[in-house]
Amino acid sequence: MSSGPQPSGDVRVGVIGAGQLARMMGEAARGLGLRVTVLSATMEEPAVATCDDVLIGDPKDQSALDRLAQSVDVVTFDHELVDLDQIEDLEARGVVVRPCASALRYAVDKAHQRRGLLAAGLPVPRFVVVSSSSDPQLVAFLDSLTLPPVVKTARGGYDGRGVLFPAGRDEALAAVDGLAAAGEVLVEERLELQSEVAQLVARAVDGSVALYPLVTTVQHDAMCVEVRYPAETLQAHAQRAEEIGEQIASLIGAVGILAIEFFVTSRGLVVNEVALRPHNSGHWTIEGAQTSQFANHLLAVAGRPLGDASPVAPCAVMVNIVGAERPSSPGAASEVPGVFVHDYGKAWRPGRKLGHVTVLGDDAQATHVTAWKGALAYGTRTREA
Repeated sequence: MSSGPQPSGDVRVGVIGAGQLARMMGEAARGLGLRVTVLSATMEEPAVATCDDVLIGDPKDQSALDRLAQSVDVVTFDHELVDLDQIEDLEARGVVVRPCASALRYAVDKAHQRRGLLAAGLPVPRFVVVSSSSDPQLVAFLDSLTLPPVVKTARGGYDGRGVLFPAGRDEALAAVDGLAAAGEVLVEERLELQSEVAQLVARAVDGSVALYPLVTTVQHDAMCVEVRYPAETLQAHAQRAEEIGEQIASLIGAVGILAIEFFVTSRGLVVNEVALRPHNSGHWTIEGAQTSQFANHLLAVAGRPLGDASPVAPCAVMVNIVGAERPSSPGAASEVPGVFVHDYGKAWRPGRKLGHVTVLGDDAQATHVTAWKGALAYGTRTREA
């Protein structure tokens, strides 16, 4: 359940998962009257360094979930790689879970998300959900397309994992059968993109919302490379993104941060993905907004009023740091004037997301240049977008 009696005094928030998102939640909790406990697979996870208490356990181990639930007032999430049946069981036993399992299903299950948003009249790519390449509806769907489809596993994919871009029909059919071993497969039209943007909505228990401004996101190798505020798109798109964001948040009963990734196309905005937790597209808010996405997520799930989501500077750029062939140097990045450095405390490995840098400024181009100076000094695998 996503509602319930509000505890007095400090609220104990339990986080399933102990990655970099939980690490930044731990940092944001200081001064909010909140105590954060993480359920971590090992003592080496990023959030162990910043959170108040640590429980060791697997996020899909019912006994570990029970131990977490018994030690906190409310449970929330660092990631969506959870067993929804187990989360529903916690709720049935009176544990306060925010966002609730029915809302979280929209992030965990892409097929459920597409069906639900389509039924609500929201813009999504044309799609079918199949269990094998011999599904009769798949042939007709592929015949209707002008480009090869995108093939996705309905559950378990993130950061480009479980998302395939076949070159033609034969590859598409093989991709479906390859992913079908894990469950339902989402096959959708491949859109011609003008850009990609993201909208963050913080929603409280009482249904009130705080809207962060729309941002442009830049992708490379199926991973977000850079986030730019303000978004480089039409004002009409920004207004529409807010409308869709509020509609989805209300539709699914979100509590905490709801992040929506949009494709910008010739027919307007189209929903790509949703997440119900702090999101990579909102890391810039740590320095760039009156209240960061991490603070607002914690305030919301704790049943507290939301903070002001307005930006504090005309421009902000966030660049992700992805491990290059040589070990990274956060210290070198911090020597670049104006660069805020966030190191996630992970062991260096090529291709691994290790941290991010943020720069605030008055001029979009100058802010972009400085952010990339910091990122390259840090030692990222990616190059300036």
